[in-house]
Amino acid sequence: MIPHLAAWQWVLGAVTAFLVGVGKTGAPGVATIIVPLMVISVGDARAAAAWTVPILSTADIFAVWYWRRSAEAKTLFKLVPWVAAGMAGGAAALSLSEPIIRKIVASIVLIMLLIGLWRRSREVKVEGHSGTYGVVAGFASTIANGAGPVMNLYLLSKRLPKDIFVATGAWFFFVINLAKVPIYAFYHLFSRDSLTFDLLMAPAVIAGAIAGRWVVRNTPQAVFDVGVLVLTAVAALLLFR
Repeated sequence: MIPHLAAWQWVLGAVTAFLVGVGKTGAPGVATIIVPLMVISVGDARAAAAWTVPILSTADIFAVWYWRRSAEAKTLFKLVPWVAAGMAGGAAALSLSEPIIRKIVASIVLIMLLIGLWRRSREVKVEGHSGTYGVVAGFASTIANGAGPVMNLYLLSKRLPKDIFVATGAWFFFVINLAKVPIYAFYHLFSRDSLTFDLLMAPAVIAGAIAGRWVVRNTPQAVFDVGVLVLTAVAALLLFR
């Protein structure tokens, strides 16, 4: 049974799915705006989180296969216990009201963005902050699939080349998105409508994944970094609406 959504909601959902694909295989900063776009499309932040996970997971498969040889594992292993703690907090926070959830995520992203900009402007090499990034990423991802900006800042702080940057992020989200499924199932956030919607969005995800390859191959490193930061700021501000 096809979900009863307006035409504009279907269009916005398809655009969001396309951007997910682009973000997973080539330009992770692009995907930071999927949180507000999906909330608008679905109409509820809590439900949007569950509706988005299968779309993200579809793109994750393409991303981890394409970047299977480029990820930096040690960068991710440092985050594991901290991300788990953040996810536990995010699972508890799902009982809060939708407006509060959105504002919490937006505030966290903006604070991390400002810290990241300050450190980059002074060419400070960040070490030993994996715990903070991990907890925030786990929390934000669980309540709104909003860990993209936080992880972008963490990976930028490691000054990784863009191919390793994208690959490491792809593997991180592949694992964390699968780990969130039991949490959303516990809150009964999945439905026949949500899964049907996700299935119909698969072609848009695939198209975006193919386009993402071209983006990462043809974008200079400096432009790539600035683009990530700008899109992170835009996404965070949209979450306050």
